[in-house]
Amino acid sequence: MLGCALSALALTWLVFTRLTEGSGWFGFMVVAYFSFLLLYGLVTADRLGTLVAADRVVTVAVTTGAVVLLTPLVWLVGYVVVKGVAALRPGFFLEDQGGVQATAAATEGGGLHAIVGSLEQVALTLIMTVPLAVATAVFLNETRSWFRRPVRIFVDAMSGLPSIVAGLFIYAVFILPYAQQDIGILDFNGFMAALALTMIMLPTVTRTVEVVLRLVPGGLREASLALGSSRARSVWSVVLPTARTGVTTAVVLGIARAVGETAPLLFTAFGYDLLNTNPFRTQQESLPLFVYRNIQAASEPARARGFTGALVLLTLVLTLFGAARFIGRDRTGRQARRRRRLPLPETGAAPSPPSPAVAPPPRLPTAVAVRPGADRSSAGDREPPGAATTADPTSEEAPGP
Repeated sequence: MLGCALSALALTWLVFTRLTEGSGWFGFMVVAYFSFLLLYGLVTADRLGTLVAADRVVTVAVTTGAVVLLTPLVWLVGYVVVKGVAALRPGFFLEDQGGVQATAAATEGGGLHAIVGSLEQVALTLIMTVPLAVATAVFLNETRSWFRRPVRIFVDAMSGLPSIVAGLFIYAVFILPYAQQDIGILDFNGFMAALALTMIMLPTVTRTVEVVLRLVPGGLREASLALGSSRARSVWSVVLPTARTGVTTAVVLGIARAVGETAPLLFTAFGYDLLNTNPFRTQQESLPLFVYRNIQAASEPARARGFTGALVLLTLVLTLFGAARFIGRDRTGRQARRRRRLPLPETGAAPSPPSPAVAPPPRLPTAVAVRPGADRSSAGDREPPGAATTADPTSEEAPGP
């Protein structure tokens, strides 16, 4: 592999510097990479065969794709960590922005109001989303209704709904018509933000739970129905407990999908610099809004606070995704390894107690020899059904060995 890489670099250098005028470093890297794949495939096929060559070339291509996707992610996370850790301190989780000027130091104030707002809004979203999403997934997978097709079409259509459209819908339907009236719940608040987040989170959880329910073996449903349970009872007592891990993973992924949304909150929660623990009245802050408003500020301390909020939000989202992977991990391999690691009985250990004696099987009735000319229909000489007639070796008429 190293020899093919050096050969590809030398060949590309020869083409780009001696035979042509080249086309920049990006073209150089692309041509060198594909030259490496070609040389590596040819050398491997010559030494180990075409099947091994194809396998190794595909492995290199897949590994390259993973590295290409991982590089910007690591760069982004590292950039946010470096910019946000400077102003991160315990007071960020205990104070809000009350009395903090725009030009104050980055360590002044905190993001308690944004953290509390995000937690309350996500909690309200879960209360509204999880029962409806699970019920919809059960309806799509466990019933044979004619309405399954239109419901699935609506779910698929909502999956591609832009998040800002959800915020505009809530704003136009519930906030704008009642702007001149003093109705606390129909105003900019955390509950309106939760409604917008519900529209975003609902299709994600529904489709994931539906896929999980499809993985439940059909034999479990049939066994429950065969024992006399109704279909609803089978779903509640057999299907959902079996898919409990997958449903939990779907919920965690839905939370991670909704907790970082900013666009719908601009038209619903609106943002507020002070702590507001009542999500049903007045504006409320959240971490995405906190980051958005501070990053675009003119002062450097405000931008530093914005990066600190982005670090907290990023940590929260990565923690949720990690929890989803941990909950949905494959436990079959671990259980198999645990069984293989069971200690074997030591040499010289006490012998195991003898097994209880087993009663011998019942003795079958033996056949009775019939002399020539005897009446086979007599009661004493009647053979049991299915028994073969054998000769008595002690009789005179018995054949020799």
